[in-house]
Amino acid sequence: MKHTISILAAAAVLGSAQAATAATEIEFWHAFTGRLGELVAEQVETFNASQSDYTVVATHKGNYSETLNAGIAAFRAGEQPDILMVFEVGTATMMAAKGAIKPVYEVMGDGFDQSKYIGSVKGYYTSPDGNMLSLPFNSSTPVLWVNRDKLAEAGIDPDTDMSTWEQVGGVLDALKEAGVSCPMTTAWQSWIHLENFSAYHDVPFATQSNGFDGTDTELALNGAAQVAHISAMGQWAQDGKFIYAGRRNEGGANFRAGECALFTESSAGYAGIKAEAEFDFEVRPLPYWKAVADEPQNTIIGGASLWVMEGQSDEEYAGVAAFMDFLSSPEIQAKWHQDTGYLPITTEAGELTREQGFYDANPGTDIAVIQMTAKEPTANSKGLRLGSFDQIRGIIDEELEAVWAGDKDAQTALDSAVERGNALLRRFEQAAR
Repeated sequence: MKHTISILAAAAVLGSAQAATAATEIEFWHAFTGRLGELVAEQVETFNASQSDYTVVATHKGNYSETLNAGIAAFRAGEQPDILMVFEVGTATMMAAKGAIKPVYEVMGDGFDQSKYIGSVKGYYTSPDGNMLSLPFNSSTPVLWVNRDKLAEAGIDPDTDMSTWEQVGGVLDALKEAGVSCPMTTAWQSWIHLENFSAYHDVPFATQSNGFDGTDTELALNGAAQVAHISAMGQWAQDGKFIYAGRRNEGGANFRAGECALFTESSAGYAGIKAEAEFDFEVRPLPYWKAVADEPQNTIIGGASLWVMEGQSDEEYAGVAAFMDFLSSPEIQAKWHQDTGYLPITTEAGELTREQGFYDANPGTDIAVIQMTAKEPTANSKGLRLGSFDQIRGIIDEELEAVWAGDKDAQTALDSAVERGNALLRRFEQAAR
């Protein structure tokens, strides 16, 4: 009997010791699949192997919208993860979710050096007093992807200047005349051709500094510059020079397959294009209209940031801080930037990438960084902070599709997008009070 008791006592002691040394689990919900999903898994595995105090468990919860909705539903049920990936248009929604989030600067503690993060990247996710609310994770900006082989086949010099949309228009004419079935396509039409277009030409997308100065903002995306651009694209669509493939990144498959000559897409298209393209491709700056601006301002970011959810233990918050510190380290950030085409979120990571010779070996991969950092952002080019913006984007997509189909002119479509979008902004304003 004594022997049995001693065994049980020993087992209890052993169990207590194991419990004391068990790694704290950190739940991380994200929206990545494919190659990007593999690279996230690699980051998590590297972090978990680097220490024994914490175990990050990464779970794919669907696309950006689905992941945000899953996080909201989980919080309401008291089952929220520690870390939730939220795309940039959900920033205002997360800020307004009182009691749902714990600001990153609080999680990271007093020694957190926010100055090391690139201003044009972190600015999207900061409070009015400059403190980071979430951690930029996958930040990208739009660029022009060029199929050099397709241009050469059409008798066009692959090195021809396409800095302006006026020049692009001439190339599209030549491509169409040469019988190219897909002269140009795009991904994320609202993000690139209205949101970034507005910032790049330093015209407002919305009032109140694009929503940064208050929720009493109204859309201004139906100005003369935006209407002129969408009108031109609408005509190109009618002429078969611009081929619309879908609201997200459906056009990426067409470009990677070698069907399209030009492609406006995120800089983060690099991972997929490099892996799949069997043609000579090139990254160029996003074009601008010389008729609108003497030179471009800066583009704004897309992608997502990592939000820390309220209601977790001190141990979990310590693990979140350790993981975010790991993600921000120069070596991990430089590798992520080089593997994906996403922007480095710290100056050190960008400098390390250059020192490692990556930009020299892969010409054009620094264009996104230059495009974002060459000029100090203005009130029109800092970014967007609009409530219900996921739904507003859906409205914009619907109106743009009417232009591409020839059912509406640009002015009518954008006026309608403003009217319909403003109704959602007013509801958000009321709810946020």
